[in-house]
Amino acid sequence: MIVLGLNAFHGDAAAAILVDGELVAAAEEERFERVKHWAGFPTRAVQYCLSAANARVEDIDHVAIGRDPRAHLLDKIIYSALHRPGLSFVADRLRNLLKVRNPRAELAAALGVDAERLRATPHAVEHHKAHLSSSYFASPFDDAAVVSVDGFGDFASTTWGIGRGSRIDTPRRIAFPHSLGLFYSGITQYLGFPRYGDEYKVMGLAAYGEPDFLGALRRVVRVSDDGGFELGLDYFQHHTQGIAMTWVGEPRYDRINSDQLVELLGPPRESGAPMEDRFRGIAASAQTVFEEAYFAILKEAARVSGSRRVCLAGGCALNSLANGKIRPLRLFDDVFIQPASYDAGTALGAALFVWHNQLRQPRRFCQTHSYFGPSFSPTEIEALLRSERMSFTTLEDEPLVERVAAAISSGKVVGWFQGRMEWGPRALGNRSILCDPRRADMKEILNLRTKRRESFRPFAPAILVERVGDYFEQTYPDPFMLKVYKVHPHKRAEIPAVIHVDGTGRLQTVASSENPRFYALIAAFERQTGIPILLNTSFNENEPIVCTPREALGCFRRTRMDVLVLENAIVEKPPE
Repeated sequence: MIVLGLNAFHGDAAAAILVDGELVAAAEEERFERVKHWAGFPTRAVQYCLSAANARVEDIDHVAIGRDPRAHLLDKIIYSALHRPGLSFVADRLRNLLKVRNPRAELAAALGVDAERLRATPHAVEHHKAHLSSSYFASPFDDAAVVSVDGFGDFASTTWGIGRGSRIDTPRRIAFPHSLGLFYSGITQYLGFPRYGDEYKVMGLAAYGEPDFLGALRRVVRVSDDGGFELGLDYFQHHTQGIAMTWVGEPRYDRINSDQLVELLGPPRESGAPMEDRFRGIAASAQTVFEEAYFAILKEAARVSGSRRVCLAGGCALNSLANGKIRPLRLFDDVFIQPASYDAGTALGAALFVWHNQLRQPRRFCQTHSYFGPSFSPTEIEALLRSERMSFTTLEDEPLVERVAAAISSGKVVGWFQGRMEWGPRALGNRSILCDPRRADMKEILNLRTKRRESFRPFAPAILVERVGDYFEQTYPDPFMLKVYKVHPHKRAEIPAVIHVDGTGRLQTVASSENPRFYALIAAFERQTGIPILLNTSFNENEPIVCTPREALGCFRRTRMDVLVLENAIVEKPPE
């Protein structure tokens, strides 16, 4: 039984394929199109998933998309009647929804086949049900609180409830026009980060400021006693004028905030302008206000569910600063976050929802790693290097990891490419740039020579799972790099390159059972230096994470990386 899941006609288009209830492959379209957060139909991701499943289009039994134009229809009608949104705004949404209604026909058109060849049954899955399914049905839990928080999807921004066995019940939701995700995106725009998906920059910036604007921003987001929240709608214009968005290619959207937010906070920062203390304070305040509302939702979800476990999804579940505080606040004992928790993950969620709810099948899949993208053989890699006239050395795994660890410990920047590409926004050891965490100057070196990004953004520590307690105040594993933990004060001087200004790190725990080769590299580095940690950042340069060996080689050539590892082939640049 093959179920194909899609996120289509929206940012972060993606595909995921289940075979007999197991996830076989998943990928975001951006990795193939080479445009960040690519929006539209995930044609190339679908082609990859079918290839990985050794399946043809005709073999698909069910196709599921993580949106349902019929969901909450009465709410939409009532809101439109009361508020009369502009005709151009309504027409834009209707054109997009008409595509969503029939993913089977769009699939046939995108792949260039006759629709008659498709026997797949189409399913439209409500957006937040897809989000929740992507996390709960991929988790190891038999019961849990389930929470989805994002911008908007199918006229809702937040849903929470209970997962038990193969069923999810969602008694609570927060509807349009109130949205924590939209609040955070609006502040992101205000702070001079205009591109879709720039919210993570605000998280990095927040550590540099004091929350001096809490009073003002608590007027923008008001938290209620029952775990809900409301936006101060005077500070936004999405509910009156709408927000024009692009639906194909690089996603873009118009200004979210109204002029009243400018009156409240002062003139916004222009993109590329100097970062003033005022903006740092607004970032810190926005993060605090976000956390107040987020934790209120989680507290109510814990009460409603009666569970000490929680599964999180939606774009706001990528807020690693907040996620790292959930267990210290004793809201839950166990936390599972599906690594592609943003809209790309609805492809997986829609497929899992159909498997469990439409087909009434038992749970079979538990996500313990994120390596569901394409891989490439040594033969392909060596052929590429020869065709590009690159000098390289091929080593077996054991001598290779010792040599690469020695290169890293000597201060070299290493591009590390192995196995299947990661699913989700984080590089987790298969498409990574790796460096020595002991060097205080490594952040500056990376930003200057390779990443070319804002100096206030931190780099992540990848640590052997057995050694977490030696360096971090929390020991709860996080293989997906989605939680920020405090580093023990007496350890911070050992690993300055992966310590943020507030003494934290967004760690990735690495287990030998899930990524034995990456684990072996970190272990080799520990044998040579005594430090069981590597600085891990994504293998890219202001582009999507590299997918193919050719893209990795291109990034290596145009940046000042020192060493490139493509499976067992090593390429080294001569010393400058």
